Amino acid sequence: MAAVADDASMDAVQRRLMFEDECILVDENDNVIGHESKYNCHLMEKIESLNLLHRAFSVFLFNSKYELLLQQRSETKVTFPLVWTNTCCSHPLYRESELIQENYLGVRNAAQRKLLDELGIPAEDIPVDEFIPLGRMLYKAPSDGKWGNTRVIPIFDYLLFIVRDVKLLPNPDEVADVKYVNRDQLKELLRKADAGEEGVKLSPWFRLVVDNFLMEWWARVEQGTLLEAADMETIHKLV
Repeated sequence: MAAVADDASMDAVQRRLMFEDECILVDENDNVIGHESKYNCHLMEKIESLNLLHRAFSVFLFNSKYELLLQQRSETKVTFPLVWTNTCCSHPLYRESELIQENYLGVRNAAQRKLLDELGIPAEDIPVDEFIPLGRMLYKAPSDGKWGNTRVIPIFDYLLFIVRDVKLLPNPDEVADVKYVNRDQLKELLRKADAGEEGVKLSPWFRLVVDNFLMEWWARVEQGTLLEAADMETIHKLV
């Protein structure tokens, strides 16, 4: 999916986030080694020259009907605009509250912050202790133009699940559309993406989770056995 290639063409909100947000740099074992702007963490020349790997998270939120909330990224997003993906995908920032390692509280705090920022979900609807960290994956996302041009951006991603009924007020600067899907509806969305129908595109990280983990974990959501699937020791290298 094409990304915005010209800095001057960036939406003002996205420009601010790109240059003000400081991502957490880690090594391939997820040890914190520093920080860098979101902009540099997604710019190929910086990634290659500085060997940058940054921490991210992906939230999968289910309602009480066990339907998964998806979002379509806004047209103004710098990377992967108008692509359908899981509920929320973003980065814990290099700040005290989001660097807490114990019980993965830093990543949980970041997830709560971004669900409010992007989808307007109030913090009381998604208590941090309700997020279930299920696993970690190291993957490489294909990008475009100065952001990649068939090259890939390495990302260290925490996978968080939560089952809650929530109030939604999507932020148009971040989100173009939202919808809840059951498993059959998701399979139809995958079919359309694979067939190139209706312009449907999926984010590469969402597709990796779907292909490697999601259906088994979704069944556990329905069975109430999700915690049994958690494995935060293994680093799944999907590269």
